[in-house]
Amino acid sequence: MSRESKSDHKIAVIVPAYNEGPRIGAVLDVLVKVDHIDEIIVVDDGSEDETASAASKHHVKVIRMESNKGKGAAMRKGADSTDADILLFIDADLVGLKPGHIDRLISPLIETEEIEMSVARFTEGRLSTNLSQRIAPILNSQRAIRRTFLDRVPEFSSSRFGVETIITTYARRSKAKVIEVEFEGVTQVMKEEKIGKIKGMKSRLDMYKDVIKHRYARSKTD
Repeated sequence: MSRESKSDHKIAVIVPAYNEGPRIGAVLDVLVKVDHIDEIIVVDDGSEDETASAASKHHVKVIRMESNKGKGAAMRKGADSTDADILLFIDADLVGLKPGHIDRLISPLIETEEIEMSVARFTEGRLSTNLSQRIAPILNSQRAIRRTFLDRVPEFSSSRFGVETIITTYARRSKAKVIEVEFEGVTQVMKEEKIGKIKGMKSRLDMYKDVIKHRYARSKTD
């Protein structure tokens, strides 16, 4: 989807999605209302549901991966499909998202060239997501990243869930200028709600294992 931005920058938002058919429409409804965005790209990471068709109804660019490769691969695929110089990564299962949140995430990179990344932090939403944000803010996926910075980040396409850890750890090591932005009232649908308590807990444990693995791997190079 190509749009006319009010910024001198070309801005693309990338939505990596796996089996988010029932939820992705609400997120895209918000993104299409944001004036600053030039391009909206949904990367369907081998979903087994109607994710791709649900996204297509919003007249956005949809990239369909043949099999589930993981979040890192989906993010890389989206980034490689555009020449935008500012990239936003937004999850497909957000609840309570408004255009103002996205504007707030983009604005620091538009207004200050020295800022290389802005990261959202959920507040005033559900207790479960607010608590996880306080315990592990490194895991928040909602980010605006300057391409010149992302291109310097060590390869992350093989990471299924640890991609945010890789990006954040590199930002700290390289002393990149990063700003945190509050997303008041925003939350996410929990894995246990999507696929059931047992499967959801297993998926969550797999996520934490991947995060720890990549965190440990990076710490050895510090």
